[in-house]
Amino acid sequence: MTTAGHTVEKIGGTSMSRLDQLRETLLIGAREGDDLYGRVFVVSAFGGITNLLLEHKKSGEPGVYAAFANAPEGHGWLEKLDRVAVAMRAAHAKVLDHPADLAQADDFVRDRIEGARSFLIDMQRLSSYGHFRLSRQMQIIRELLSGLGEAHSAFTATQLLRRFGVAARFVDLTGWRDERELCLTERLQDGMKGVDLSTEMAIVTGYAQCTEGLMAEFDRGYSEVTFSRLAALTGATEAIIHKEFHLSSADPGLVGADQVRKLGHTNYDVADQLANLGMEAIHPKAAQSLRQAQIPLRVTNAFEPDDPGTLIDEAPADKAAAEIVTGLPVIALELFEPDMVGVKGYDAAILEVLRRHKASIVSKSSNANTITHYLDVSLKIARRIEADLQDAYPTAQVTTRQAAIASVIGRDLRGLNALLRGLRALDEAGIEVIAAQQPSRCVDVQYVIPRDGLNEAIKALHHELCAETHKPLLAVTAA
Repeated sequence: MTTAGHTVEKIGGTSMSRLDQLRETLLIGAREGDDLYGRVFVVSAFGGITNLLLEHKKSGEPGVYAAFANAPEGHGWLEKLDRVAVAMRAAHAKVLDHPADLAQADDFVRDRIEGARSFLIDMQRLSSYGHFRLSRQMQIIRELLSGLGEAHSAFTATQLLRRFGVAARFVDLTGWRDERELCLTERLQDGMKGVDLSTEMAIVTGYAQCTEGLMAEFDRGYSEVTFSRLAALTGATEAIIHKEFHLSSADPGLVGADQVRKLGHTNYDVADQLANLGMEAIHPKAAQSLRQAQIPLRVTNAFEPDDPGTLIDEAPADKAAAEIVTGLPVIALELFEPDMVGVKGYDAAILEVLRRHKASIVSKSSNANTITHYLDVSLKIARRIEADLQDAYPTAQVTTRQAAIASVIGRDLRGLNALLRGLRALDEAGIEVIAAQQPSRCVDVQYVIPRDGLNEAIKALHHELCAETHKPLLAVTAA
C-alpha cells in the first residue's frame, strides 16, 4: 500500500442507504483531482440488510441465520435468503442509474446469494451424518452470511464512484472463496496490498474474515473493529466515523434541536461511558486500538461535510463541564443474602453466571448483604440469570425488575455538584430516584430511575446541568 498521509473513515448502514446523497456531499461533493484521494472508506451493509441476514437487532425477528439455526433440517431459511436478494437488488437500484452498473450489481448479488445457498444446503447435508456437529459451525455460518451485506454495499459504492470518474477500488475482506487462513492483520494487509491511496479511493468491507473470528467477540460491532485496526495498521492521521447526526449534548429529538449543541471536542473517556450506555460513538475495543496508536477519532454528520464534527482524543477538559446526558433501559438484578457478610466469592460467582449468559453490565452497587447489577439484557435472559442464581444460592432472595439509568457525562465534573443538582432536578420533575452514584474519577453521574421516567429524566438533567454551558445549535439533525 502506498500512502502519504491519509484518513480511514467509516460509514454506517443507515447512511449507506443514502449513498447517492453521500456522493454529492462526502464522497465527491466539491472535491476534484487529488483532493478526492487519501481517504479509505470502511462501509457497513445497506440499512436493514444485516437484519434480514441474521436477525432484527431490535425486534428479534429471525433472518436467514436465525431461521437456519432454529430449524436446520427445514427450508424456511430459503425464503429468508430470497428476501435478502430482493432487498439487495432494491437497495442498489436506488443509487445506480446506468444499465451496465445495475447489471453488474445484479450479477454480484446473484453470485453471492447462490453461493451462500449452496453452502447452507451442504451444511444441512453434512449434518445428516452422525459424526458432523452443525452446532460447531454456526459461528462460521453467521460470519459468512453477515459478510454478504458489506460486500454488496462496498461493491455498489465502488461501481457508483467509478461511474462518476473516481478511481475507486473494491477491497473485499470477507474471504469469499478464499481458502487461506489469515489473522486479522494479515487479512487487512492482503486487502490493501498494491493500493495507492494518493491516486485511489479504497472502499473496504466492514466485515473481515479472519482466524480470530470477529463476530465471536464483537458480534455486530465488528465493522468498527475493522475500521480501527485498519487505521492503526496503516498509520492514518485521523479516524473518522460518519453518522446521520452530530454527537450532541442530548438526543435533539427528545430535548429539542434548539436546546442541544454539538460536543465539538471530548475525549476517549467520555466515549467509553457513552458506549457503556449503548450510545456508541465507537466500540470500546475499537477505541482501544486507536488510543494505543495515538490516532484521534472524529465523529461527523455525513451530510454536512464542511462541519468538522466532534474530535475525540486524549486531551483533558479546559474546565469542568457536563457535556452530554443520555440513558438506557436496564434490568436491575438484586441478590440479597444475610449470610453474605464476611464471606468472599459471592460477587465472583454472580459474575460467572452473567458471563455465561453474555449479559452486559452497565453498573453495579453493593453493601454488606446485597449485590445489585444493572444489566442491558432482555427480560427473557434476565429470568434465566435469576433462575441460575437462585439455584446456586437457594437461601438468597434473587429478584429482577425493569428500571432505567440516566447519566450525566463529561471529561471533568469536579466542582459542579452534579450529583446533588441532578437529584434536585429529578425531584422537581417528580421522578423517583431508586439509586444514584458518582464514581471517584468524576466523569459521570448515574441515576437509577423507573423505566417510564427515562425521557423526562434526560430532559430535566440536561436543562439543569447542560443548558448553562451549552449554546444551542439549531442545525443539529435528530438521531
